Amino acid sequence: MAFYKKTKMKVNGKWYPKSVLVGSPISTEQVAKRLAAESTVSPADVRAVLTALGGVMGDYMAQGRSVKLDGVGSFYFTASTNKNGVDTEKEVTAKLINGVRVRFIPETRFRGAGKGRVSTRSLTDVDIEWEEWKGKVASDNSGSTPTPGGSEHP
Repeated sequence: MAFYKKTKMKVNGKWYPKSVLVGSPISTEQVAKRLAAESTVSPADVRAVLTALGGVMGDYMAQGRSVKLDGVGSFYFTASTNKNGVDTEKEVTAKLINGVRVRFIPETRFRGAGKGRVSTRSLTDVDIEWEEWKGKVASDNSGSTPTPGGSEHP
């Protein structure tokens, strides 16, 4: 179950639903246990792979590559630069790069054929049942302790 709260935007004075995160983040340990239960791999082996994953992905992306994980999507680095820019092409150097961001594009899946073909993003192609946040969780199947009040999703 996903939660939302009613939020009034200062910009236009209109009300909108805003997603709310509930409880503490799911840990690598919890993900490892669930993946192990759904596969033939031990929780320790899954945990070891998940722990190494970030470093391996970072190394590939630092080489200018994107990393595509089947069923998840693609990750890649983009450069952040001074918003003022420079006047000429000759002035463009790596010194203008002042940060790096990791970008993510969920995997796209296609169903059907021809004009009836529909694309969906893999991580958002789940049935989400939305409920208004009332400040507490009825049940928590994640194994984590809920955090009172939750937190807003950025």
